[in-house]
Amino acid sequence: MTTTAEILKKVRKIEIKTKELSKHLFSGEYSSTFKGRGMSFSEVRDYQYGDDIRNIDWNVTARSGDPHVKVFEEERELTVIFLVDMSRSSFFGTVNQFKSEINTEICATLGFSALTNHDKVGAILFTDSVEKYIPPKKGRNHLLRIIRELIYFEPSGSGTNVGEAIKYLNNVIKKRSIAFVLSDFMDTDYDTVLKIAARKHDIIGVRVYDDLEARLPNVGLINVEDSESGLKQLVDTSSKRIRKMYADHFEERTAYFFNAFQKTGASILTINTKEDYVKNLMKFFKNRHKK
Repeated sequence: MTTTAEILKKVRKIEIKTKELSKHLFSGEYSSTFKGRGMSFSEVRDYQYGDDIRNIDWNVTARSGDPHVKVFEEERELTVIFLVDMSRSSFFGTVNQFKSEINTEICATLGFSALTNHDKVGAILFTDSVEKYIPPKKGRNHLLRIIRELIYFEPSGSGTNVGEAIKYLNNVIKKRSIAFVLSDFMDTDYDTVLKIAARKHDIIGVRVYDDLEARLPNVGLINVEDSESGLKQLVDTSSKRIRKMYADHFEERTAYFFNAFQKTGASILTINTKEDYVKNLMKFFKNRHKK
């Protein structure tokens, strides 16, 4: 059983690492990328020459007989939500780190950037269902709680249902937010709810995967176990047909992920477990800022 001291030590270790990354690399990029992107309703006033006709409030205009427009103002405070895949397949990695560990460090790094900018941070932990919801709040202690849950939370489910997590986001977060969905996305049938969410929120899909999930090595007969279903079987990896089926399954999920996110205009970030996720994040922020 993990002691409180051990939990605090591990959380503190991640805090030190990711806080420094956030401070030196991402705080400026985070602010310039996301600040000012959200707009909130302020008031309705008389139409003035030069106003955008797309902002006309037709209900008020019809009642008053004079044209009125809705006025919006820039949101200074943002809400950042992490939708994190806690399925069994996330606890896998063949090089440097498990996918779950990379997800945790990315959330912590972005979380400290949000903290620096006085934004709220929340989390939705999911498997084949939503396992835990941590409402958005400000403050270091709240962020450390999220990090602690990401490290030590023990989910009851084992599968992956990205659609359920996004549907939950649509139901509980009413204000426009920056939503990072962190998963291996070995799932389908989430395009409809993603489309709905992308109309309201700024969605970023962060796909973390391992090379061994993409290609099956030719090493003869091996015993394999599906981490999510628990199904065990003997597989002949020397068979080209078997290796092709394995690769095709991964490619199909990859294509679905890219198509679903690109069709909605949502952003995409892919990270291989053998790569330095810091470089990927930096590249993502620079590209977003240019757009």
